[in-house]
Amino acid sequence: MLDKREVKIRNLIRKRQIHFSVILENVTDPHNIGAVMRTCDAVGITEIFLINTLDAEKNMVLGKRASSGARKWVDVYEFVDLKVAFDFIKNKGYEDIWATRIVENSKSLYEIDFTQKIALLFGNEHKGLSDEASSYATGNFVIPQVGMVQSLNISVACAVSLYEGYRQRSVAGMYDHPALSESEQELIFKDPSHSQGSISL
Repeated sequence: MLDKREVKIRNLIRKRQIHFSVILENVTDPHNIGAVMRTCDAVGITEIFLINTLDAEKNMVLGKRASSGARKWVDVYEFVDLKVAFDFIKNKGYEDIWATRIVENSKSLYEIDFTQKIALLFGNEHKGLSDEASSYATGNFVIPQVGMVQSLNISVACAVSLYEGYRQRSVAGMYDHPALSESEQELIFKDPSHSQGSISL
């Protein structure tokens, strides 16, 4: 490996974030999932959670082409059961789960504190989130819009939301101080696919 490339990769690994993630429920378009993964990688997210209750036989993990290489750096956990999924996610330390839903008590994206242990929950491209998945959320949020069509593509909505998280975490200095230990950083550098991601539960 060239020295310059090694330095670049190590610098990026030091900026990887923990307890900042995305949960997708029944998002079916591989291109949408791939786009979400690329944005996750871009803001330093290390893991995402895919829940597929529509077709338990369908494996949603993407190849390198769909995710443009982000799959190498972002661990993917797949589930076919909602309770199992959210128990797992909460046991990993995520304290706040914010769901994208337009309901009476929804907050603006810009009211959410992204410096906490947080995951954002997005639903199916056409039907949105199921009531059952929404019941596991801490609260609901919307992305403020002033257009005639109050709708954004799932991957666009995710990107807008994650970059607000990036902004807040950056201001708070969370990218300046490594969240991962030196041994964890070294493990990722030597083997990006080291983790227990890409598992189905």
